Amino acid sequence: MKVAVYGQTYQDNAIEYLEELLDELAKDNSSEVCIEEEFYRLYKSKNGAATFQTFTTSHGLDASFDMFVSFGGDGTILRATTFVKDLGIPIVGVNTGRLGFLSTFKKEDVRKVVQEFLKGDYTIVERSLVQIHANALEAAFGDLNFALNEITVSRKDTTSMITVETYLNNEFLTSYWADGLIISTPTGSTGYSLSCGGPVIVPTAKSLVLTPIAPHNLNARPLVISDDTEIRLRVSGREENHLVSLDSRIASLENGHEITITKAPFTIKMIEYTSESFLKTLRNKLLWGEDRRN
Repeated sequence: MKVAVYGQTYQDNAIEYLEELLDELAKDNSSEVCIEEEFYRLYKSKNGAATFQTFTTSHGLDASFDMFVSFGGDGTILRATTFVKDLGIPIVGVNTGRLGFLSTFKKEDVRKVVQEFLKGDYTIVERSLVQIHANALEAAFGDLNFALNEITVSRKDTTSMITVETYLNNEFLTSYWADGLIISTPTGSTGYSLSCGGPVIVPTAKSLVLTPIAPHNLNARPLVISDDTEIRLRVSGREENHLVSLDSRIASLENGHEITITKAPFTIKMIEYTSESFLKTLRNKLLWGEDRRN
């Protein structure tokens, strides 16, 4: 079994659980482990004995890996997608912070990540992504022009709202006058979009959500659309520039440039263990852990 491991370097507490994972993997004589370069340096500073191969965004990973383990929260998994890209390596998140919708495996149960995988107690859920097309943003995002959660346009350097002219499949929808607009995947529906009043959508739905951020018109509601829709946006406002963000990556764009957003041509595979399902996480996150069945 080939396993890639990634974590945030500011989370020293992750090393303790990383060592447990490595110990469990060592029980399988056929296992190969590769650790993200910066995370490996942190590991070596705490435990200088073991030596492992490393990877970066540009080298070290290929489609032969069986699993990509992310130590951290949901934000860490969003960054993990920039390593996996279109390689199809299944990702599992070990949560070393607060409860998340993506990073759901409890750190205390980290050994079960290996044990349950080897027993086959899991399913692979394919998560759709969105990608952006804008010539002026190629230098900022390069080949990482995709997002697992959402693509957002928002105001910059001003307290004034912006106008987001919006077209769906070349048909004019509306001009949102708001602080910004979120184009969310089903995965991202439990993130920024939810905070702005958007709906929760199950990960396998073939949908996208347009959620305005603090709109001036109170009748501007989130809109669920088919994920094969082409979305075109053009921003105007008092300032010369606005912000464009792809998950946690952000760039500044001059007003007036056209942005096209579509579903990406590949998916991210998430490992969903039988013991850590999406609906279980949904109950814990939104219903405060209460089981409301009668």
